[in-house]
Amino acid sequence: MQDIEFMYDFGSPNAYLAHRVLPALAERHDARLRYVPVLLGGIFKATGNQSPMVSYRDIRGKLAYQAREMERFIARHGIRYHANPYFPINTLKLMRGAVFAQGKPWEGDYIEAIFNAMWLHGQQMGDAEVFRDVLIEAGLPVAEILAGLDDPEVKAALIANTETAVARGVFGSPTMFVDQEMFFGKDSLPDLEYLLTGQA
Repeated sequence: MQDIEFMYDFGSPNAYLAHRVLPALAERHDARLRYVPVLLGGIFKATGNQSPMVSYRDIRGKLAYQAREMERFIARHGIRYHANPYFPINTLKLMRGAVFAQGKPWEGDYIEAIFNAMWLHGQQMGDAEVFRDVLIEAGLPVAEILAGLDDPEVKAALIANTETAVARGVFGSPTMFVDQEMFFGKDSLPDLEYLLTGQA
């Protein structure tokens, strides 16, 4: 069974869209999907990259095209999506929570709850009370997660994940790996799937 490593940050709308497509893609090819939390801000700082909103803002027509391309992807895959009015949001605590959730029975529930809060319900996830309410509504172990956010091992693991991603050539999110082959962005998913067919 092949692994698909999915390096994600909840703050990326394109990571949310990839998250909506990847599970079915992995299932079609009997692959194992592994979620790897990284801090996108740390990746940007280490690589000199910027968000599309910043890097494309002075290119005539580029942001409008990006928005249309996203609309086409959403329509093609039947994804429910709502732009977050609070974007950009500091996701440090959200991503520490994702690290803390790894390997626990409710990891998938945590990922789903936070992605939905960000990109389906448009909530202000940088607000501690909103974050707590989302965890409660999802039936997650709130006290355990909130305590885990300050665990030195959790903090160190998120830093390590981010540094490892950069060392492997990652410059943004979503980024996927199959073995050592890197795929960046949701538009690379057809190429990733082609590789999994064994024809590449």
